[in-house]
Amino acid sequence: MSVETNLNTTLTPDVCMICGTRNTSNAIQCIECFAPMAIVRDAIAQDRDPKLISVVGESNVGKTVFLGVLLDMLAQRAGDFQAIPKGAYSVDLQQTVISHLAHRMFPPKTPMEANQWYWAYYQVLSRQSEQWVDLVMPDMAGESLAAEVANPETFRVIHNLINKSQGLLMLVDAAMAAEGSTQPDFFAMKMLSYIDSISRTRRDSAVEVPIAIVLCKADHCPECFDDPEAFVEANLNRLWNLCENRFERISYFAASVVGSLGYAYNETEDYVTPVPLHTALTGILEPFDWILRNLKPEMVA
Repeated sequence: MSVETNLNTTLTPDVCMICGTRNTSNAIQCIECFAPMAIVRDAIAQDRDPKLISVVGESNVGKTVFLGVLLDMLAQRAGDFQAIPKGAYSVDLQQTVISHLAHRMFPPKTPMEANQWYWAYYQVLSRQSEQWVDLVMPDMAGESLAAEVANPETFRVIHNLINKSQGLLMLVDAAMAAEGSTQPDFFAMKMLSYIDSISRTRRDSAVEVPIAIVLCKADHCPECFDDPEAFVEANLNRLWNLCENRFERISYFAASVVGSLGYAYNETEDYVTPVPLHTALTGILEPFDWILRNLKPEMVA
């Protein structure tokens, strides 16, 4: 069994592809879930449904930075990829992330309010497969994800997004796990349990949607890069056991964006701010490439 495999069988300009709500013909955002209606109109112009890939993880794990850097790498034809953004709104996230990193700052946290989230609609070509894939990737807030996992359907937009995702990138804080914290293990376990529950998969079946477990901030624990799965089994054993039991297509990756960190101290307000001194991108494309290669054939245009 898998989560829903099609966003909509027939797209119409006034119906949101995420929640199915009918909007006015000139609506900018869906009145129900705040998804950009431009995505629907851009998809209609291409005459095919885009595929939804969601990036999930707890607050401060680095979802915004990871997604922004990934989109920027795709736009610069990194690896074997070519990518074309559909609509100016698709460039906003990567511009925000890259601009902040260039000035040695992390981008601001994603607001909980869905109407302030970034969305990206990209057409991506892998030169290995020679097939174009239309992808929609939203930047969801970690706090909103936590609230939805704790009380399902608190954020209907998240429920709909994950239910309609053809692939998921689940980011886990490897640095915290390496230090012995159980928080990343428990949150990831909750997140996968939530995905399992909304997929309505029978007990004797496995969830088929491909999920890449990405160990973020792996520069703090370089052993992640040697064998990501062994690291998860040793340091995130609850997560590893659940993946083995309930999910058919799981793979493990290690990733890092920041090469070195500095810390700025404000004496008047008594807090420390991490400063990304330079970027050293490692393991960003690999989980994305694996997701694309594991999409079901009928999902790829």
